[in-house]
Amino acid sequence: MHPLPEPLIPGQPWTALAPMQDVTNLPFMQLLGKYGAPDLLFTEFFRVHCHSKLEQSIIDSICQHGTGRPVFIQLIGESLPDLERTVLEIETMQLPVAGIDLNMGCPAPKVYKKKVGGGLLRDPAKIDQILGCLRAAIKGRFTVKMRIGFDGDEHFDTILDLVEKHDVDLLSLHARTVKEAYRSEVHYEYIKRAAERLTCPVLANGNVTSVAKGQWVLDETKSAGLMVGRSCIRNPWIFRQLREHFAQQPIFRPTLANVRDYVEDLFIATSHRQRHELSHINHIKKFLNFVGLGVDMDGQFLHDMRRTRSKDDLDAVCQQHLIDDGRADRLFPEEPIKGLIARPNCETPQGCGL
Repeated sequence: MHPLPEPLIPGQPWTALAPMQDVTNLPFMQLLGKYGAPDLLFTEFFRVHCHSKLEQSIIDSICQHGTGRPVFIQLIGESLPDLERTVLEIETMQLPVAGIDLNMGCPAPKVYKKKVGGGLLRDPAKIDQILGCLRAAIKGRFTVKMRIGFDGDEHFDTILDLVEKHDVDLLSLHARTVKEAYRSEVHYEYIKRAAERLTCPVLANGNVTSVAKGQWVLDETKSAGLMVGRSCIRNPWIFRQLREHFAQQPIFRPTLANVRDYVEDLFIATSHRQRHELSHINHIKKFLNFVGLGVDMDGQFLHDMRRTRSKDDLDAVCQQHLIDDGRADRLFPEEPIKGLIARPNCETPQGCGL
């Protein structure tokens, strides 16, 4: 087994950025470097198939993120020859990756219907083949991210045994099923089962929304660390805050003025695609849907932000809800405000892939 890179502060639980499509790209990694990078970074998944080639944008996120933290490249696929070929390409190019991660949890229907990502969890025999193939091909660290099952947990223990059999170096476990997506409560008891059953470290993933929640999850699951996804879009300071908490130091508390600066940084970070203004505004709303969960109890920021069509519109909404009338000095809530929904089409029965 290959040991993981040390946390930034040795002895602390690991913190990790969860891989999220169209989010954990180079600009967002660089942004987290400014606000406080996690111990481990994971790229967006690279789709492996017979015609696939390594995407330059993912290569750039590996080589140019500048955070000083190790980054893992995530693969998604089921073709053994093509997975082997891709591993060889990564190693031949000598990309500075800390390891290679396999996606066995993506809940997007367009993904799992192709029997990759979360779709693999229905087929332990196929998982056995893929893990064996990748473990033989990868010279360094080989890690896996998965959910507890597809629509139930009937294969959970079997798949854990396969993770152990093939000497996986790290398991990141999102404790929901694929079909639950992001709508259900997180079943943290499965993370505890995995941590007790496996030799490798286990990272707890799913609704790690704050420092207090993160510490509760660590205590509850006995996991080796925390993987944070959507919550670091809302609160990019969360990895810094967790480190401060683990070190028993004062914890930074951002104000709404700090949030206003973050929105501007997000706008700049997402401008790399040179979109038309309206397209750019619509894209940044993907991020601001999460930020808005901490602005006001009534969700008025979310309501007004979703109706913006220009940078001037967005600036006016931010000025009104984050700065004016003494709001600038208000503390940004540690937890999302209950009752607000970031993505009505995703945290509802229809489901979504982020």
